[in-house]
Amino acid sequence: MAAARPSLGRVLPGSSVLFLCDMQEKFRHNIAYFPQIVSVAARMLKVARLLEVPVMLTEQYPQGLGPTVPELGTEGLRPLAKTCFSMVPALQQELDSRPQLRSVLLCGIEAQACILNTTLDLLDRGLQVHVVVDACSSRSQVDRLVALARMRQSGAFLSTSEGLILQLVGDAVH
Repeated sequence: MAAARPSLGRVLPGSSVLFLCDMQEKFRHNIAYFPQIVSVAARMLKVARLLEVPVMLTEQYPQGLGPTVPELGTEGLRPLAKTCFSMVPALQQELDSRPQLRSVLLCGIEAQACILNTTLDLLDRGLQVHVVVDACSSRSQVDRLVALARMRQSGAFLSTSEGLILQLVGDAVH
């Protein structure tokens, strides 16, 4: 009997979704590399829109942490408010309505809280998770690095925005 082949982690526009997690005003001055994280996530959002990859946006307790930062460029997206340290409960209905979904591209903050818990919940649902490491951060770099290692141990793919964008596009003539 042949051994089961591990997932290769291929990313295709028709079976992927982009998650943008909690890039809000109150985090602006506390999260390491915040401007760069938001800039890379904004780039992922532009590519998702061009390739018609669905996008889901959450805000952690917006009454206290404020709205999503404007430079992310989320015009036209409706953020879902949450208090849970996972995006999945807030997006449950949306996820259930997408039977073709195989891969989630995950950007946001904080790595050891909402990104880690979202990753674990998505993996538990049998989805592939691609953590966009240059679009995820935390207040503490120790927390960020340990959370990324934990996600990899659990089966998530750690990728860069460039690597994921090139997989989504697939060809230099695109």
